[in-house]
Amino acid sequence: MGYKKLVRFAAIKNFPHVLEYPQGMPGKWADFFHNTYPTTLELACGKGEYTIGLARLYPEGNYIGVDIKGNRIWVGANQAIKEGLKNVAFIRSQIDFLPTYFAKEEVKDIWITFPDPQLRSSRAKKRLTHPRFLRLYREVLAPGGQIHLKTDSPDLYAFTRKVIELFDLPLFEASDDIYKQEKISPELNIRTHYEGLDIARSSRVHYLRFGLSGSLLDDSRLEALKEMLYEGG
Repeated sequence: MGYKKLVRFAAIKNFPHVLEYPQGMPGKWADFFHNTYPTTLELACGKGEYTIGLARLYPEGNYIGVDIKGNRIWVGANQAIKEGLKNVAFIRSQIDFLPTYFAKEEVKDIWITFPDPQLRSSRAKKRLTHPRFLRLYREVLAPGGQIHLKTDSPDLYAFTRKVIELFDLPLFEASDDIYKQEKISPELNIRTHYEGLDIARSSRVHYLRFGLSGSLLDDSRLEALKEMLYEGG
């Protein structure tokens, strides 16, 4: 590990708003933030651009970025200190442990911004909009809570639309090119480091906003999704 990464790993251990594999937090986030504002998560947050951007836009909300990469979290956490943002926190952890950090219905919304699309069919379970992850999110999401996916990957966008359709999830908004729209909401104008890289080389940014009140526990539909994947659908 490089010296810069080592310095950042050491630094975040002293940041009061960065928690590594925190214990005893479900139901305690209002105490942590000293307010009762709703909590929004950014998963696989990287450098936390969306966590910071949302906190700037909507001060009457709490925003938590989750990622395993401590050196990346440092960037967002340090920015929050510079700007004096008191409604920002970060959790260093794998996303799989999410239900151990939040109580039932404790999370208002979840943002997934430019995640690794895990393009191989054999790695589909690692896609952050795969039903196995959506089931985890539903354990902590409040009624009416929504999932926001922003990605430059047409494959992840198409896959997620298939999941939404197959599991009868409510779809509130879909765009295969958000910046071609005449008007977009302020939060969709937040740009991330990975968005600027245009790794997918699609020259488009896709967006989905959907709920989790469908048939996510129907394993027969999960089998149908597997068949679609290995058929190349």
